[in-house]
Amino acid sequence: MIDTHTHVTSCKDDPADVLARARAAGVRRLITIGSSPEEMAAAAAVVEADDEVFMTAGLHPHSAAEWSDGVAAEIRRRAAHPRCVAIGETGLDWFRDRALPNAQRAAFQGQLELARELSLPVVIHCRDAVDDCFAMLDATPPPTVILHCFAATGRLDDAVARGWYCSFAGNVTYPKATDLQVAAAAVPDELLLLETDAPYLAPAPHRGRPNEPAYVMDTLAFVAGLRGRTSDALARQVEENAGRAFRLP
Repeated sequence: MIDTHTHVTSCKDDPADVLARARAAGVRRLITIGSSPEEMAAAAAVVEADDEVFMTAGLHPHSAAEWSDGVAAEIRRRAAHPRCVAIGETGLDWFRDRALPNAQRAAFQGQLELARELSLPVVIHCRDAVDDCFAMLDATPPPTVILHCFAATGRLDDAVARGWYCSFAGNVTYPKATDLQVAAAAVPDELLLLETDAPYLAPAPHRGRPNEPAYVMDTLAFVAGLRGRTSDALARQVEENAGRAFRLP
């Protein structure tokens, strides 16, 4: 199994311990997110220490006010690493509103252009901004789109029609998340991804505690049940999809 979106360097424990527990649970590979200059540097260190960990390079919309030519250059530099597999996470967040809308749009646009320039997938953070995110993606389409922590339930058909990958996190397991559960059951096999977004959004068996990559196995079991498949079969599908989406070796 693969955890396609995690923040290993934000977990409380040493990354080596977090990774050891993930492997013991059956998680073979991980993609740890670099969504700030500091997180990119920390992610690069983890990647250098473990051949089965990959990373991304980007600037989170919460930090969009920091966008500059220097940050763009740093993302480009980190993206040159052979195990940097995507730009992001980037996007728009009108829920937290931690950066002004114009700053978020500028940072998102800049990273979409980088993804096109470097022929890399882009990992999208989209919260309460679905229509605006879709419009910007349509205007500057990157090679591949991964809708991280999928929430665009009202536009699932649009995402599928565009060939975008839909990645579900632990919140799909929450009892009241019926819209997410319907979407997770309906996404075509070839566009489904699973993630933890650790240390956030721990799945139901661990809710209220910090999340970690090992817990993607709980989300896997839950979504497999929704789709009427075994966990082993769905894990193979998710690994195949991740390999295609992120061009993993």
